[in-house]
Amino acid sequence: MSVRPEIPRKNLTELGLADLQALFAEWGEPKFRAKQVYQWVFQKGARSIDGMTNLPKALRQRLSDEGYSVGRVRVGRVAESIDSTRKLAIKLDDGAAVETVLIPMGDGKFSQCLSSQVGCALDCQFCYTGTLGLSRHLTPGEIVDQVLVARDHLPEGARVTHLVYMGMGEPLHNFDGVIGSLERICDPEGLGYSHRKVTVSTSGLVPQIEKLGQTVPVNLALSLNASNDEVRDRIMPVNKRWPIATLMKALRAYPLPPRRKMTVEYVLLGGVNDSDADARRLAELVRGMPVRINLIPWNPFQGPGFDRPADDRVQSFHQILDRQGLTVTVRVTKGLDIDAACGQLGERPTAA
Repeated sequence: MSVRPEIPRKNLTELGLADLQALFAEWGEPKFRAKQVYQWVFQKGARSIDGMTNLPKALRQRLSDEGYSVGRVRVGRVAESIDSTRKLAIKLDDGAAVETVLIPMGDGKFSQCLSSQVGCALDCQFCYTGTLGLSRHLTPGEIVDQVLVARDHLPEGARVTHLVYMGMGEPLHNFDGVIGSLERICDPEGLGYSHRKVTVSTSGLVPQIEKLGQTVPVNLALSLNASNDEVRDRIMPVNKRWPIATLMKALRAYPLPPRRKMTVEYVLLGGVNDSDADARRLAELVRGMPVRINLIPWNPFQGPGFDRPADDRVQSFHQILDRQGLTVTVRVTKGLDIDAACGQLGERPTAA
């Protein structure tokens, strides 16, 4: 299968409002029918054409007869952590699988971590998904459908208030698929999320960072994870193409909306990138930039030979940044017991 899958144009989850308007104009249907179908799919989460009860029966029949359907993904296994994090294994029509994670934020609010690719091509050494290689991009509908199907797996009365493109894959490698999904997610007639509630993470694809800023005003998160090129080259091969100086120049030029900060994510690897000198170099890299730094103690998986840093090392790193006047937090690890924490997503091989 191609890395860039063919988008099934008769799947209503893949169609934008303009697509539906063009279709129904061709069929001689009133223009408002397109909005009705669009809202059924993206606001009400209809999983079948028959469920769109305010459409005329004849129109529902024609949609079915013409081969239109709703949604392509289904939920396989659901794992729940002791901290109430929920990981959903998503099965796609071609048999491929990705994972999405519902992260509790308190007061019945959840953040959802979305996948954008089956696997990942960037081979970051500290990330399990990177060990899988890249099978293909997800289509816009497959990304949006993760949000739609997850609604059925929330506690009663809970809701997803924030969406983060931090699951499997490099979102900006699948630029068209991510932008297509954002068009539905942030459309008031679609899922209706504010751009302020959506964050797209990247490992540092410089041309796409600039393009994202010109296309849609979502939040940006950079997975930096090193304070010099020598270490970043080793743990993140993408740095050999776009080294830190080039990357920071792109971030400084990013058209950040007013009163917002971008996030710099820094996975702490014991004895690799967690020294006091690393902290001081990191502070210098982001000096004067509107950023918040999110420190992430490495979440282990079998194979790469890294260590999770000691708590006192994390604290020292944090304090150095804090004394420089930076906004810095240490991410609370959630979902570790179900392999749902940062860097752990992807199906594990089953025992023979």
